[in-house]
Amino acid sequence: MSRIGNKPITLPAGVTLTIDDGLVTVKGAKGTLSRHVDKCIGVKVEGATVTLNIVDASEDDVQAKHGLYRALLANMVKGVSEGFSRNLIINGVGYKATVNGDKLVLNIGYSHPIEVVAPQGISFSCPSQTEVVVSGIDKELVGQTAANIKAKRPVEPYHAYGVRYKEEAVVLKEGKKAGK
Repeated sequence: MSRIGNKPITLPAGVTLTIDDGLVTVKGAKGTLSRHVDKCIGVKVEGATVTLNIVDASEDDVQAKHGLYRALLANMVKGVSEGFSRNLIINGVGYKATVNGDKLVLNIGYSHPIEVVAPQGISFSCPSQTEVVVSGIDKELVGQTAANIKAKRPVEPYHAYGVRYKEEAVVLKEGKKAGK
């Protein structure tokens, strides 16, 4: 039995969840998200509480799906009510980032600036030249977009130049030593 799948999801004020033939739609102040739920998992809405239960236990991975869909639906509810964001730090001599419309322009040590176009539902902001905030309502899309930006210039281990998450700790290697 999945412990995570058994936990109920509480809907905040202003958030509605509807189920239509396996398609779960969550509407809130920030937008709307939809996801198909496998037929072996049942979704029940009672007032401001959503519970998931196992309908068909004949599949081998049904308990894993129980916890998975509960987590996905909880992230959808949080996304349409609060939203998600990932903070990136750019470190390097002359490295900087700017936002130009829906594009993020990165100067990160290449001979040309790198432009990243924001996918639909994602917004970029730069509180400073060396900080980028990726925000949106879909947790998966926010994380993937931040990972794609980070992959443009991975952090090198000697000077920590590159793009990293704000909460990421970089372990630096020791440089070369002079002869005796």
